[in-house]
Amino acid sequence: MSFTPGAVITAFEAIPDLLARDAALTARGRWLDVDCLLGPSTQPFHVAIRAGQIVDMTPAPALMRSWRFSYRATPAAFAAYWQQMPPAGWHDLLAINKRGHATLEGDLHPFMTHLQYFKDLLALPRQNGFGGAP
Repeated sequence: MSFTPGAVITAFEAIPDLLARDAALTARGRWLDVDCLLGPSTQPFHVAIRAGQIVDMTPAPALMRSWRFSYRATPAAFAAYWQQMPPAGWHDLLAINKRGHATLEGDLHPFMTHLQYFKDLLALPRQNGFGGAP
């Protein structure tokens, strides 16, 4: 698998636009209002989600910015997760965490309550062709 950390950050920055075009995923998150820290461990983002839409995404660190939970993974972990057919152990956010390549911390209630939403949200670059043919 060939990737650069910069390509992972660029793909992550595209997630709000990809989400805006996915009505079904937005509808799945319609009850979700949360501020969280998501992204590559080398450059996470403060993400504000309101009614399933990302309304703000700011690179961390941001002065005096709080978050309820954080999911950060290595750029290599995101690159593997975004493959069309992710390798075993890299196919799921919690599996990546279990392997020690991601950190999940904070108030996990909103994350676990909307787990499928976050799995699909963070997989959007895969559908945009990050890991191969779109």
